[in-house]
Amino acid sequence: MDETEFMRGRVYGADHDDPGPREGRVYAELSGGPLDGLLLDVTDHGTAEQRHGVGLPTEIGRYGPGGRAVYAPRAAGDRVYEWRGDVP
Repeated sequence: MDETEFMRGRVYGADHDDPGPREGRVYAELSGGPLDGLLLDVTDHGTAEQRHGVGLPTEIGRYGPGGRAVYAPRAAGDRVYEWRGDVP
């Protein structure tokens, strides 16, 4: 199993011992960039986050520790968030 296959179905920010999706939560798939294939729990995201996206802290992006990967929905209400780039 390669790293990409291992990461599929895992939730961004979830506990390593229980990385899968949870019942009753809503998820978007992250597409592209350093977090490609992870699921993002969007259950409690507000309207602004659903429209403009989110900056997710990650050490594996362009800026290393302290950097963020920016993801935004492909279209309003879409459950796929596309990578828009990395920011410090």
